[in-house]
Amino acid sequence: MTPAAKAQWQMHACVLLWGFTAILGKAITLDAMALVVWRMGLVTAALLLVPRVWRGLRAMPARQLAIYAGIGFLVALHWLTFYGAIKLANASVAVTCIALATVFVPLVEPWITGQRFQPRELLIGVAVVPGVALVVGGVPAEMYLGIVVGTVSALLVAFFGALNKRHVERGDPLTVTFVELGAGGLFLALCTPLLPWFGSPLVLPGLRDGVLLLVLAMACTLLPFALSLVALRHLSAFSAQLAVNLEPVYAILLAIVLLGEQRELGVMFYAGVAIILAGVFAHPLLVRRPPHRADPMPLGTAESKTVD
Repeated sequence: MTPAAKAQWQMHACVLLWGFTAILGKAITLDAMALVVWRMGLVTAALLLVPRVWRGLRAMPARQLAIYAGIGFLVALHWLTFYGAIKLANASVAVTCIALATVFVPLVEPWITGQRFQPRELLIGVAVVPGVALVVGGVPAEMYLGIVVGTVSALLVAFFGALNKRHVERGDPLTVTFVELGAGGLFLALCTPLLPWFGSPLVLPGLRDGVLLLVLAMACTLLPFALSLVALRHLSAFSAQLAVNLEPVYAILLAIVLLGEQRELGVMFYAGVAIILAGVFAHPLLVRRPPHRADPMPLGTAESKTVD
């Protein structure tokens, strides 16, 4: 097997593991706030054991440290609203909403990174509007709030993804991940009184939830991050983006097989999903840039549907 072919398999394994994050979010009984704070805390604690992280922290200027901490707060809010959408609706609805990040990126990224606005990318936003309408019409009314919260989560993806793209080359990916998730989890815990709808982080998980949280943090967060760093050495940004775009597909299929969510959703929902995913996959084709290796992005952007 060639290094490029092996890297493709590794990248798809990462995407499959990321797809499980939504399933575990539904299976864990903790409120969204406790779930996110525990996930961030466990990953941060594991990274404390890596000497490379400590070396990166010593070399990082205070200003850059503060920037990554601020981005981490946006990452934390994204995860909070993502798992909040899962609790309010279900895993399929939440990952479909996150796919809408591709719609927001063309509007947010030029403003943050200084890149030229690409009108072709705006076509994707227009094209998926009928898909969004079908998704809304294909879910029970009690899930509408979940769609709103999930859409906010997708908007946050666009913001922290663009900020990470602007600053990613100024720090070691593992160190950036440690700072973003550590600061994000701390900020989120401190903001709990301002976000009472998402529950409290001061909850000790039971045995079942504890095991699932460990799987979420280690097998679905740290493991795919490490594997993606290896794979991205041999993949172009275009190839990596196509693989990452499969995450909502994997997650929805897993939700059908493991959670039976197709019983809660109508045909209109899946028709809308198909239209939205068509826009997601059209994105890298419309904005295809000259071939280059995909950057090893920090973990905070691993599930953000953008790697280039």
